[in-house]
Amino acid sequence: MAHQGIVNIINFIRAVEPRDARIDLLEPIRQQIRLIREHDLPATWLIQYDALQDPRIVSLLKEGLDDRQEIGIWFEVVQPLVESIGLSWRGRFPWDWHSHVGFSIGYHPDERRRMVDRFMTDFKTEFGQYPRSVGSWLLDAPLLAHLADQYDLSAGCICKDQWGTDGYSLWGGYYNQAFYPSRKNGFMPAQTAKAQIPLPLFRMLGSDPIDQYDAGLEAWTGDPSTSQHVVTLEPVYAEGTGAPGGGNPDWVRWFFKTNFRNPSLAFAYTQVGQENSFGWPAMAAGLQMQIPLVAAGNGGAWRVETLGTSGRWFKSRFPTTPATAITALSDFREQLRQSVWYNSRHYRLNAICENGAFSIRDIHRFDENYPERYLQNVCPTADCRYDTLPLLNGYHWSGRDCRASLRCHRLSADGSLLPNSGSGPLATTELDANSLRIDWDTGNSEILEWLCRENTLEVAWRESPRQPRHWILEMNWSDRIAIPLRRIEPQILTYRQAGYTYRWICLQGHFEGWSNTALRLVPDAGRLILRMES
Repeated sequence: MAHQGIVNIINFIRAVEPRDARIDLLEPIRQQIRLIREHDLPATWLIQYDALQDPRIVSLLKEGLDDRQEIGIWFEVVQPLVESIGLSWRGRFPWDWHSHVGFSIGYHPDERRRMVDRFMTDFKTEFGQYPRSVGSWLLDAPLLAHLADQYDLSAGCICKDQWGTDGYSLWGGYYNQAFYPSRKNGFMPAQTAKAQIPLPLFRMLGSDPIDQYDAGLEAWTGDPSTSQHVVTLEPVYAEGTGAPGGGNPDWVRWFFKTNFRNPSLAFAYTQVGQENSFGWPAMAAGLQMQIPLVAAGNGGAWRVETLGTSGRWFKSRFPTTPATAITALSDFREQLRQSVWYNSRHYRLNAICENGAFSIRDIHRFDENYPERYLQNVCPTADCRYDTLPLLNGYHWSGRDCRASLRCHRLSADGSLLPNSGSGPLATTELDANSLRIDWDTGNSEILEWLCRENTLEVAWRESPRQPRHWILEMNWSDRIAIPLRRIEPQILTYRQAGYTYRWICLQGHFEGWSNTALRLVPDAGRLILRMES
């Protein structure tokens, strides 16, 4: 199947950096413009409201950018924007990164819309037209709906999945590529065209498909203040250390090969670039290494285009969120680790294989009716949380005593578990536009097949002359973690999170409780079929 590969170069621009007044905020813009022009590439430049008010920054953009470039808005909230609509500023500095001050969720929905209107009006006054793209670490549903309905924006971008980093927790979302958000939840993919906001959101930063998910897991104890470290394409990270990250040339080459040369279903995607508030010295080596690599693949393995162009392509091709995949069949560290992510508008799943041992470490359900915490309410705290609905959460349900997961086991005659060590490696096959098959070699010519379709997951043995009579899947979690599972019935698991009830349905086979830290998924006629209820 032919793969579409898309790279967006997105640099976003602030006019103040209160954490270090010595940082030159203009030099990164000059150097980024130079790099883009040298390599004849399109790029997206997202400006914060205070940057829109700074004539030095506006002049740099007007004088340095050609008509292949796109200027959009970076929607973090700053003092001049708040005061422009008659509100009092509550921040510690003119730009304050705390969630209840520096993001739209710290303000009532009508105040958010008024800030959008002011930003858009002033942008049009300066540049002669409304922007086509918007970005922020997080974007709430009322804000997104207003931008889409009133201003017909083409695309937005938000942060990767992370827990607690900088106080922002976004967990369980559409893992990469892009999705249409629900009108009730800016982080939740909608299942129907009627309930979706017609503004595709692309996931930023180029998240490592193997290492980012578990980053910080060794310190996780159930304390919600725990935060992860960053394993992404951002050029300020891992420079010269040999660790994974955007400053390491070896990792960057591995990342691009993994992302764009392996099965991805609808399309593969990543974002390159850096915010100016890190300063040019911190990002120089990484960006000057990455941009030539991006240029070398342009028009081949991937195409480089603006965020707005990608959004218009997405909307012209997909009436609802498509299925995509990220397939990492080799490990940058050569530690025999593999990871496959599957996303559809109904759920996401991650399979991990480590030294031949296979497990599912994450399944989250998507439900357009699950409201975000800030749909009508104001975020009252310095940190914030966006999430979807976990069926299995391998990060937050783990503890020092247990790695939460879903694993396959053989059963002996007395019902005890027998080991399934496996021999690996994983293999993936695109079956159609929305379906991905993940195969795990369990040894003895036996293959465990995981068939990911838009709203179902099927598990079966195949290609085995000695197909085992008895096997089960077992899902386990730490007894130190309060998970949202509320009831186990043969065909239904019932969960409740943040006051919202949701279910996991077994169409073939059944669930059975096993202990206070485990349940089993038992096949019927050698097959399990699981549905993500809509």
